[in-house]
Amino acid sequence: MKAIIPVAGAGTRLRPLTYTQPKPLIPIAGKPIISFIIDQLTEVGIRDFIFIIGYLGEKIKNYVEKNYPDLNKIFVKQEERLGSAHAIWTAKQHLQEKDELFIFFGDVIIDADFQAMVKHPSSCLGVKKVLAPWEFGIVEHDRDGKICSLSEKPRIPKSDLALVGIYKVKEVQQLVEAIDFNMRNEVSTNGEYPLTDALMTMVNDGIHFDIFNVDNWFNCGVREILLETNATFLDREGYASSNLPGFDNSIIIHPVSIGENCEISNSIVGPHVTIGSNTKINNAIVKNSIIGNFASIKEINLEQSIVGHDASIVGIRQSLNIGDNTEIDFS
Repeated sequence: MKAIIPVAGAGTRLRPLTYTQPKPLIPIAGKPIISFIIDQLTEVGIRDFIFIIGYLGEKIKNYVEKNYPDLNKIFVKQEERLGSAHAIWTAKQHLQEKDELFIFFGDVIIDADFQAMVKHPSSCLGVKKVLAPWEFGIVEHDRDGKICSLSEKPRIPKSDLALVGIYKVKEVQQLVEAIDFNMRNEVSTNGEYPLTDALMTMVNDGIHFDIFNVDNWFNCGVREILLETNATFLDREGYASSNLPGFDNSIIIHPVSIGENCEISNSIVGPHVTIGSNTKINNAIVKNSIIGNFASIKEINLEQSIVGHDASIVGIRQSLNIGDNTEIDFS
């Protein structure tokens, strides 16, 4: 089985962070999103990977080559961002009819029994019930569980079952043909060719898919969900830092993930804080935040924040002489 991971998106909802940092490399509990994906798939025996890169793709390529040197991997560049199905179509020369394909979008973290999904006898689609189905690709099925419709971000959803970004496809040649058909006939949604539409074309051609319910889905496309996901994983065993060095006149409130060679002084850090390597924090309070590598944080109170690599923040220090019956509000 091959895995194909589309990571060509620009991550516009996370700007300005993603102007210089591709979304799949954003750290969650000290681990980049793309590493969660690669590690989960290699654990169930997948060794052949195709990465669809585009925006800031060289950074993703360099990270994967450095950290996964033994992985069988191919990098394909999506020159135009015309949707998720188009991204897969760009790699069609690397797909054989006999292949089975595991598709895993590069900006999500999933809790699921991936071994069961890999061993499932038919093609299947990862799904999860959501509160705002109009924001996602949606699956409708009958009482017997047979899929009867898939639609991308419908105005009036007829189901609350969302596609979460993982798919196992046994009929790989039919998938390529479905994408070809949609592109030739301009079957698109909002000017793009989403994978949802290609799968619907396959369903119309009689291809059977089962739904596969996942345990948890972290759609890391916006800041709030990134921070919630970071906190969730720091609370889990094995992600937070342990045996931290002593930091000068500072309090560390666990759980936190703190990288190597960090300097923290006169500060309070935590809970639920991820800090990259070689970062300096002085006279600051930081909680529920993600801080990149080589950042500098001074004299500020940070909460619910994401700070990129090499960023520098200096707050405001006041010197006050306050008389009786005085009220000051710095908010």
